[in-house]
Amino acid sequence: MIAHIFRTALHNKPMSKKLEIGQIKLFEGDFLFMAGPCVIEGRDFILKTAEKIKEIIDPYGFPFVFKASYDKANRTSVDSFRGVGLDEGLKILQEVRSELDVPVVSDVHSAEEARAAGEVLDVLQIPAFLCRQTDLLVAAGLTGKVVNVKKGQFLAPWDMEHVVKKVESTGNKKILVTERGVSFGYNNLVSDMRSLIIMKKLGVPVIFDATHSVQLPGGGGAVSSGQREFVLPLTRGAVAVGCDGLFLEVHPDPAQAPSDGPNMLDFNGLERLLSQIKPLRKALQSSS
Repeated sequence: MIAHIFRTALHNKPMSKKLEIGQIKLFEGDFLFMAGPCVIEGRDFILKTAEKIKEIIDPYGFPFVFKASYDKANRTSVDSFRGVGLDEGLKILQEVRSELDVPVVSDVHSAEEARAAGEVLDVLQIPAFLCRQTDLLVAAGLTGKVVNVKKGQFLAPWDMEHVVKKVESTGNKKILVTERGVSFGYNNLVSDMRSLIIMKKLGVPVIFDATHSVQLPGGGGAVSSGQREFVLPLTRGAVAVGCDGLFLEVHPDPAQAPSDGPNMLDFNGLERLLSQIKPLRKALQSSS
């Protein structure tokens, strides 16, 4: 059955030749970094963090999109910090976009949110738990902005074909799909590198979410836990397999972060990851 799905359910589309994300023009072979803290903790924090991440990534020459969520609507506990909200969050992200000249991405959770966020964001991100919500996908597509859909922890990679088609039904072909692990028993995720290869056949860039892939959902009781020590080895694997970019949550002090601290990288961790990925990417390009 699975072999049949591999042969027939996936269309071997060519990769998109160009994708514009704000002022960034991505061509086939380019490698995208989407990085930033899990949640917006305040204006000054976000501006300083975005500036530092840009400073770290720029020397490596990778296109960079800043990530931060104005609302974490899927926190484990009702008491968990969710962010500053839509209106304030979009104002802060607009400031990041203007002051640092970088595109910005954040999660959207409803069709109404998508329409408002589309006025500011360069990339609308569909959270993994909402990746099958047709109205949300269509509303995001109708904004004309790039749509990044996180693959649900409950989906097979070939199931993302239908998700992509929902966005494409709006006429919007500016789509990214992101692998962030699949449920593997209780409170655990596993990264299947075959997923990156399979989803490439959808003809859209495939991103590897290295920090959420090491999350332990609900593993801390009322909060999620994580295994940061596996971020770098999994990232090396995903890059070697041929993903088109990375999604990373980065925080100046993960131990003090109100969300996703155990799986986030600090600035030194980001620098270490970049120093390993750059030569790996160069080797892959030389051999192709």
